[in-house]
Amino acid sequence: MSFYFRHTNSEGKQDDLPLGPWSERGGDGGLTLAEVRQRVRTLSARYTSGERDLRRALDLERREAELARKERENALNVQAAKDAATLGSLLLAYVDSLIRAGKSSARAVENSVRLHVEKAFPRLWEMPTALITLEDLVEIVHRLVDAGSLTEARKVRGYLRAAFSAAVAARQSPSAPASLRALKVCNNPARDLATVKGANRARERALSLAELRAYWRRIAAGREFAALRFHLLTGGQRIEQLARATTADWDRESQSLRLRDPKGRRDAARSHYVPLIPEALQALEEMDAGAIGPFLFTLTGGRSGADYSGLRMRLGLVVDAMARALELEAEPFTLGDLRRTVETRLAAEGVPMEVRAQLQSHGLSGVQAKHYIRHDYLTEKRAALEGLHRLCTSTGGTVATLHGRRDARGGRRP
Repeated sequence: MSFYFRHTNSEGKQDDLPLGPWSERGGDGGLTLAEVRQRVRTLSARYTSGERDLRRALDLERREAELARKERENALNVQAAKDAATLGSLLLAYVDSLIRAGKSSARAVENSVRLHVEKAFPRLWEMPTALITLEDLVEIVHRLVDAGSLTEARKVRGYLRAAFSAAVAARQSPSAPASLRALKVCNNPARDLATVKGANRARERALSLAELRAYWRRIAAGREFAALRFHLLTGGQRIEQLARATTADWDRESQSLRLRDPKGRRDAARSHYVPLIPEALQALEEMDAGAIGPFLFTLTGGRSGADYSGLRMRLGLVVDAMARALELEAEPFTLGDLRRTVETRLAAEGVPMEVRAQLQSHGLSGVQAKHYIRHDYLTEKRAALEGLHRLCTSTGGTVATLHGRRDARGGRRP
């Protein structure tokens, strides 16, 4: 048996509004007689007050109630997502985005945040991002500043700012990694995290001409130093980029090596071509490049790319020998100092800035370089590298026309 409330609607038609089935005890959708009487009294009061279209009014109330229920459910889900979005999950999702983008820095970022955030501040690591404050992040960076690790403090500050910015931006970006979008991060407490004073002092060490020639004399022969020769004769390229190069990146026709430069905010790594002069090709052969595996810049016959620690050990042997022979005019130098030395020496010999930038792949992210310049500068870069070799092997003070002369097509030639 079911109950109905019979009434006449605004159109003058009889409408039997269903109330529900009878139930002796109520529940499960059924109504007791007492419940039916209460509903009839409520509907009668509404009807006599002038509300004639009860069916339409009740349908509207049901839809509004369902909408409110869904809104409450969504709010609870959002809050649950925020509670699940801890600082640790945010930082690891940021690392994941770096890996997906092919950034070589991804593992270094992960190691840093695990050491300086997860291990040092486990409570903050597990705290929801919605509860993280600027003061919490300041404490993380301050710990490193207080320990005198200014460079690492600068890096961690950058990782925190980048992670929060990426997560906030991911909410409105369909192309953002799902791991970042799922966090639903809305606030960015790292935005106002101040810079670390004294952490941006760039090294200024560049070898003098005499030091550069002494360095060359010590690495000029022998398989042990072939990788160091290759590094220098390719213009002091970044180690991680050289280490990724394989036999597939070697173009015999142009005698050039393709490197991939993922630095900066590029969506895809930029192809960067480095011509190999004969002396660099000889060093490549002495590294046994491609003998066991596909890697060219290698200490293992191609099985893997040369690692920084292995190169640093070989460089240390050379630097120690130079120090004992009183060939150093200042502090010991690093692989990064050699990169700076190449640009400094080439600049001193008149190689134009744009050629140096093309050779070492830096400062090439502007609109003009991205959209308009299609010249590969291979001729100019080869001339600069040949001039660098002459500079290393010469006994005179300078090497004239290091940057080469222009040919009939407007390019440069040695």
